[in-house]
Amino acid sequence: MNDLSWRDRFFEDFAVGDECKHRSARSVTEYDNLLFTLLTQNPAPLHLDHHYAQSLGHQKRPMNSTLTLALITGQSVADLTPNVMTNLGWSDIRLPATAFEGDTLYSESRIESLRPSAKREDVGVVGIRTIGYTQDGCVVIEFTRTVLMYRRGHAPAFARPAPRRAGD
Repeated sequence: MNDLSWRDRFFEDFAVGDECKHRSARSVTEYDNLLFTLLTQNPAPLHLDHHYAQSLGHQKRPMNSTLTLALITGQSVADLTPNVMTNLGWSDIRLPATAFEGDTLYSESRIESLRPSAKREDVGVVGIRTIGYTQDGCVVIEFTRTVLMYRRGHAPAFARPAPRRAGD
């Protein structure tokens, strides 16, 4: 394992087996679940109707599973992929247990594979296995995300703008 902070890494700074416990956690609210479900035009009553969810034996409405995927992916970005060119895809997505409104979601990732890009010299292909779990340690999602990661010295230069101050 390398001593660089996670967010400073480029393709060549990763090694298969590197593990990262992501800094961010998120307590997911009823509003989050409802808004995401409505924005994505998902009509499933399981995520919209308390009475329906209770009739299926749930105390609370289950989280929309694609919201769980989006949140857990998002938690990994600041740590693992700020130097990414693009996502190539998600695979092997499993939902071994249900997350519910009110749960706090945590995540951790492991670098599963690394290889040079066959088409571009400025990037490499990184396979990342991520799990998301609740405050009780219950794993609610597992997936592999594959990304194109810039090699050191090849990421685009970005000059952050400075605020205009009074008198400038």
